[in-house]
Amino acid sequence: MDTTNLFRLDGRIALVTGGSRGIGKMIAAGFIAQGAKVYISSRKAPACQDTAAELGPNCVPLPMDVSTVDGCRALAAALAEREERLDILVNNAGAAWGVPFEEFPESGWDKVMDLNVKSPFFLTQALHGLLKAGAAGGTPAKVINITSIDGLRLNPWETYSYHASKSALIYLTKRLAARLVKDGINVTSIAPGAFASEMNRAARDHGDSVAKAIPARRIGADEDMAGTAIYLASRAGDYVIGETIAVDGGIVNASLGTSIDA
Repeated sequence: MDTTNLFRLDGRIALVTGGSRGIGKMIAAGFIAQGAKVYISSRKAPACQDTAAELGPNCVPLPMDVSTVDGCRALAAALAEREERLDILVNNAGAAWGVPFEEFPESGWDKVMDLNVKSPFFLTQALHGLLKAGAAGGTPAKVINITSIDGLRLNPWETYSYHASKSALIYLTKRLAARLVKDGINVTSIAPGAFASEMNRAARDHGDSVAKAIPARRIGADEDMAGTAIYLASRAGDYVIGETIAVDGGIVNASLGTSIDA
């Protein structure tokens, strides 16, 4: 058994949605460090381009709004113009919405459910051919959905559509895994806890306070997220299919009842 290159991604081609900042950027940087060529996508072209410039020549900006099916298909078409295959897809683009029950709007339901559940399905569908081409050499292609610990347990905030969407995406991961494994495509998910990001401003702006309620006594670091994604994307994770890994410092599985937003 040779484990020397177990976590390497040399020659692999990846696409990370929501890759210009936060968790998507952490994952993109980790993949690049392991030798992958990474396309990052977000709806804001300048942010995409700035991040690509920061991460270096193996990071390619491919801005697109994937909140609609047309946007998902346009992103897949844009990638197909540049590559003949895709080895790794990270469905990370997402949104949250928190409003009291009595006031929760339809717009806050539809926006979150469309981006967090509908878009990962239709982007994976649109990239099915490229992913199958990535698996043609005998190495599984990978689809990694970024879910949330809020799909595994409740937080104290009234984020109704976010909770529902992340729970749905965890089960969509299982259903996609059951179908796509026959094409050599492994589907898994990562459920982050408290990581500093635009979506989790509490962890970003009040990390020390948030950390007090986490069993590990700290918020997540870039390496924690990148390491888990590298594991699933690399040879090391080839036998993991349909699973959701909570990366949360113990909130879900080692907590005595304290809730932390993610």
